[in-house]
Amino acid sequence: MGRMGRFAAMAAIAVALGAMASPLAAEEARAPVTAAQMLEAANAVVPRITPAAAAEMIAKGNTVVIDVREPEEVKAGKVAGAINIPRGMLEFQVDPQSPRFHGNLAMDKNVILYCASGGRAALAGKTLREMGYSNVYNVGGFKNWADSGGAVERP
Repeated sequence: MGRMGRFAAMAAIAVALGAMASPLAAEEARAPVTAAQMLEAANAVVPRITPAAAAEMIAKGNTVVIDVREPEEVKAGKVAGAINIPRGMLEFQVDPQSPRFHGNLAMDKNVILYCASGGRAALAGKTLREMGYSNVYNVGGFKNWADSGGAVERP
C-alpha cells in the first residue's frame, strides 16, 4: 500500500472512530443551557398551584407532599405530613428500582412539591415528570404555604 493508500485508510479509521465517539458528543455540540432556561422549561411542564388548591388535594387523599429543601432548611418547619427528599437525592428516592426508593411514593399519586421559593420544586417536578410521574404540582415556597395558613410541623 502506498503512502496515499495508508493515509486514506488512517483517515477512514479516524472518521469511523469519531462516529463512535462518546454518546455525549452530540450533546456537547449544543449550546449551553442557562439556569433561567431550565427553570422556564420546568415551569412549562409542572403546574404551579396555590396553597389552597394544594390543601384541597391533600384533604382528598392519594397525595404525597415532598419538601425538596436541604435538611438544614427543614429545621424551620415543614408542611404537615411532608416528606423531605433534598433535590440532590430526588432521583434515587423516587425511582421504584432504586434501593433508596421512598415507600410512600407511587406513580399514580398526586405529588406536590415545594422548596423555599418554588424554583427547586419546579426543577424537581420536571425530573419527576421525566421519570414517569404524571400528576406533579409545584406549590412554590414554604413561606407562602405557612403565610396562607397551611398546616405546618415544627421540630
